[in-house]
Amino acid sequence: MFELFVNFITAYVLGFYLITVLQWYNYKLKRIIFHFHKPLWHLLYFIVPVVTYIAAYRFFWIYLFFGLIPSLFLWAKKVKGLTVTGRVKRFFLYLGLIETLNMLLLHKFHYNPGIGVLAVIISAVMASEITEYVLFLKYKKLAKEKLEKINPKIVAITASYGKTSIKNFLYQLLKDKFSVYKTPRSVNTLKGIIKDINTDMPENIEIYIAEAGAREKGDILEIVDFLQNEYSILGKIGPQHIEYFKTIENIINTKCEIFKSPKLKIGYSYETDCNNKNIMLIKNKIKNIKASLNGIEWEVEINNETHKFKSKLLGAFNAVNVTLAIFQALEFGLSIEELKQKVLKLESVPHRLQKIEVGGKIIIDDSFNGNLEGMLESYKLVKEYSGRKILVTPGIVEATDEQNRKLAKKIDEVFDMVILTGSINKKVLCENIINTDKIVLNDKKNLEKTLAENTKAGDLILFSNDTPEYL
Repeated sequence: MFELFVNFITAYVLGFYLITVLQWYNYKLKRIIFHFHKPLWHLLYFIVPVVTYIAAYRFFWIYLFFGLIPSLFLWAKKVKGLTVTGRVKRFFLYLGLIETLNMLLLHKFHYNPGIGVLAVIISAVMASEITEYVLFLKYKKLAKEKLEKINPKIVAITASYGKTSIKNFLYQLLKDKFSVYKTPRSVNTLKGIIKDINTDMPENIEIYIAEAGAREKGDILEIVDFLQNEYSILGKIGPQHIEYFKTIENIINTKCEIFKSPKLKIGYSYETDCNNKNIMLIKNKIKNIKASLNGIEWEVEINNETHKFKSKLLGAFNAVNVTLAIFQALEFGLSIEELKQKVLKLESVPHRLQKIEVGGKIIIDDSFNGNLEGMLESYKLVKEYSGRKILVTPGIVEATDEQNRKLAKKIDEVFDMVILTGSINKKVLCENIINTDKIVLNDKKNLEKTLAENTKAGDLILFSNDTPEYL
């Protein structure tokens, strides 16, 4: 009986670890196998326990109760924990049912319990995947019916970076004239869009603005096939998520899927036409961008006439994001003069070059900016500040070492002190930041104390990118 008890506990301990990391990576099994950022965790909390159980199952209980469970408990307290959702409950239900069957068979046939537990976990994952897919098809049908009933004009937006900003700027430009709804926060997957439509979308909207993200070919295509949007916007394309796409060409081809909606009327793109005659390119229509800590101003060519726009938004790249929103708003009938006034009042997206003044310090919150071009632009922006400049950053996540080396060189040029958070890019950044004072924090819980001890009134503090809690 004790051996069966050990088997049951082992199944749930390993299942807990597996479902936790799957939840972090949007339940994509391929991502936690090939793109997991902490492979040592897989070794410590899954591979070693399974191999040990198979090889030495008679003594495994010692390792389970005095090694694995305590270490996994400490790990769970340190990282982002498991959020108990309906999907998680269903997974544990399957795990319990299949493990019960396994124990009955184990009691009768006396096979290797380690192999049995591994089979239980694989079976539970498969059963969970099948169930979730069936539920997904059901919710997809309900969302499609709701969308067809409401029948709004739909705008789909993508970019390597800036898509959430474009979405929010377009919403601000349109919301006083139309009943507009947008996907919340950074929701940009098909499952997220479907869930949002079913649970939160009002039924009296005229325009729906949806953000579309991707980590592999076909992700955006399935979104536009579902939405059948009449309008599409493609912002800047760069090497974001290059570890998934492998080449910039693959990224471009995937982003161009935004223009493959069967009902597309017109699309707006920064510089990539995607071989589609219904696309308007705006790169050459944007001129004379001037950016400072007080805002941006720039000129836009519209109908062969040059118009000047101003905004309190920070960052020259936001001139591109706003201009894309301007052209889409013009398509919906807003006048140029209306748009000039609305652009003046645009509010920044939280955590994207958001300026805050507190305690005599200037804080620039750019913690949602995770690409090389955008981060370098923010460093250029704060370089003009005459006082002391402090940077808080983990570097660039899901990027190459070469990109982080370029980032480190610019940090050396601009900042007086850098606080490095997390360990994911610690080695490459520390090796390439030579002149700037460095503080390395392995635990972000100490960040507030560190800032209090190392900054003073008159300092500028830039929060540049952030890592997920589990990293």
